[in-house]
Amino acid sequence: MKAKPETKQDSKLNKTIANLEKTYGPNVVIRLGEQPHMAVESFSSGSILLDNALGVGGFPRGRIIEIYGPESSGKTTLSLHAIAEMQKKGGLCAFIDAEHALDIEYAKGIGINTDDLYVAQPENGEQALEIADSLINSGDIALIVIDSVAALVPRAEIEGDMGDPQMALQARLMSQALRKITGSVSKSKTTLIFINQLRMKVGSFYGPQETTTGGNALKFYSTIRLDVRKIETLKKGDTPYGNKLRVRIVKNKVAPPFKSIETTLIFGKGISRIHEIIELGVHLEIIKKSGSWFSYNDKRLAQGVENVRSELEADTSLYDAIFNDIQAKINPKPPTTSASTKTPAPPKNTKSAQTNTDTATKSTKPAEHKPSWLKE
Repeated sequence: MKAKPETKQDSKLNKTIANLEKTYGPNVVIRLGEQPHMAVESFSSGSILLDNALGVGGFPRGRIIEIYGPESSGKTTLSLHAIAEMQKKGGLCAFIDAEHALDIEYAKGIGINTDDLYVAQPENGEQALEIADSLINSGDIALIVIDSVAALVPRAEIEGDMGDPQMALQARLMSQALRKITGSVSKSKTTLIFINQLRMKVGSFYGPQETTTGGNALKFYSTIRLDVRKIETLKKGDTPYGNKLRVRIVKNKVAPPFKSIETTLIFGKGISRIHEIIELGVHLEIIKKSGSWFSYNDKRLAQGVENVRSELEADTSLYDAIFNDIQAKINPKPPTTSASTKTPAPPKNTKSAQTNTDTATKSTKPAEHKPSWLKE
């Protein structure tokens, strides 16, 4: 296509943009048509059913996510699975344990390398959010989980007496922090997950009877909001061994929202991927079902879901083949970038590097920082 001749208006605008770049750094203002389409980078949530429902193959990078629900509904389990998946990609993760309730053995059971997990147990809400802000701005952390919003108690409330009126202190704290953090999260490509609790709306007779803690700011700044509920306790005889969970996507700014999935949580192990693979494999027609019989690639597997589960547990190569086929179908274009824990090495010839720096065009703000775990 033939380029349009530059007009006086374009020339004036280009000078303005050049001045802005000198002040604020490169690409502060871009022409959208000159940029290639940027696919949403994502990583697995730990649930392939949820990855499929989210529409981008998992949780998006560089975004804020809220996971909320009643007590013991699987909120923390889902966030721990996200940490395990990010660690598999080589990304460093942090868990800000405001509730002081992180179960290390359970985290290991889910698949987290606890030796490489950074954990903070802040004394108040301000400290927790300042820690998160500093870790995000470091550019070295790929995923941060804050557990939970309800435990982010403002310093003034802790130092005050019981019964002192504290009008919306936590809501103001969250609003102020999110205004500051949102831009940093996007630049550093750090994903920030908030776990939140539910409260009853006192005096509400119409509309929803429940609300989340921390005010409305998190609802607005979140790219994804997940409502997690326990719908059934699973038992073998009289002994409970897990829960059936329903996860509803209440908000999704990267794909169509309002989808929901049901998955199985096994006590001590987390989300059962084998059950998910069978269900999603049948849904995507990767696994064929005829009556009670299941088959894969014209090979008969077994009769009944539990027998198929046993078959996949015994044959890891078969499990991997089906899993890879599912991943290829729900996420056909994997991100071109991958996580890495290694920080780029400094230039060997520091004298030459210094000379290049001195001769370069100076600006009042350095070039955009890229996180060390994000490779080109």
